[in-house]
Amino acid sequence: MTTSERTGGAETWQAAGVTEVASERELRELMGEPSDHALYKVRDRLHDLDRQWLARSPFCYVATSDAEGRCDVSPKGDPAGFTTVLDATTIAIPDRPGNKRVDGFRNILANPQVGLNYVLPGRGDTLRINGRARILRDAPFFDAMVVRGNRPRLVLLVEIDEVFYHCSKAFLRSRMWQPESWQPEALPSRARMAKSVEVPDIPLEQLEEHYGPRYAERLYG
Repeated sequence: MTTSERTGGAETWQAAGVTEVASERELRELMGEPSDHALYKVRDRLHDLDRQWLARSPFCYVATSDAEGRCDVSPKGDPAGFTTVLDATTIAIPDRPGNKRVDGFRNILANPQVGLNYVLPGRGDTLRINGRARILRDAPFFDAMVVRGNRPRLVLLVEIDEVFYHCSKAFLRSRMWQPESWQPEALPSRARMAKSVEVPDIPLEQLEEHYGPRYAERLYG
């Protein structure tokens, strides 16, 4: 049974009968041990198949955390092959124009550990890479990362500690790639959401213009 209360204008969640897992031993008692396949599939350098995956992936998530452990996950997308493989243990990811929050970059300056998850559209399995990151402001390979005239101002250099493939169960359960499950109109438009929770003082018409068809023309501007 759960209840919600409002305290000082903020909603707080309380629950009755909640049992928390408090140790790894308890976790293992509940979940059991991983199979040898799951345990030993982790590698410390790229295989040729990993290189092929990176050459065809147009999208990944980058997970970071600051010195206090507060986490952030940021999506990165570009034409397929946007990640440059420098050698078997080093990759580079270009940054593109955005909102200038640089949450992930600020985290990396305090804590270089990163987790990457590379997605291939239509595939349920993903490629996971964990390692240590540095922020570069220039290097010879920046010139090979130009897209629509945009040369990245920053590049994330990742030295690989772990690389392995993750199974497709999450995508199969979510039916992510099945068009009949898509419901893009189930929620208000991006403009209406921004009006409601981000910039209530800006007229909706202005927001609809900003997020309209011309938004895609400004991706690299």
